[in-house]
Amino acid sequence: MPDAALSSYDAQVILATSSDENHPAENIIDGKTETFWISTGLFPQEFIIRFPDNMKILTISIHSYNIKMLKIEMSTSEDADRFETIAETELEHTESSLQTNDISVNVPNATHLRFIILSGYDHFVSVHKVSVQS
Repeated sequence: MPDAALSSYDAQVILATSSDENHPAENIIDGKTETFWISTGLFPQEFIIRFPDNMKILTISIHSYNIKMLKIEMSTSEDADRFETIAETELEHTESSLQTNDISVNVPNATHLRFIILSGYDHFVSVHKVSVQS
């Protein structure tokens, strides 16, 4: 199954709490680890990915830098409300390489995923790529 969290499959980042014109949130779903979204230095930070249709999700992969505590929530509502926590994890700190984490979930039906970065290893964090497999 192709990565459902790609903009080329009509996934969208519909909300991001930080904005930098050189590193927009859309970089999270462009399929590249060379581009990224960067936070503005305060926590929590969050972003929401919307899928074009309801989908089953088994694994979420995130490529990031400096994220310490991450919570992932899902919603089946059309308006991206009523979220439910599906994972909460502490990511291992890496000095000179991206954090690459595969998070197993069993979500039978989701239209939105909300990623809440609760804390970081530094003031700024970056998210380079999110992949979703069903």
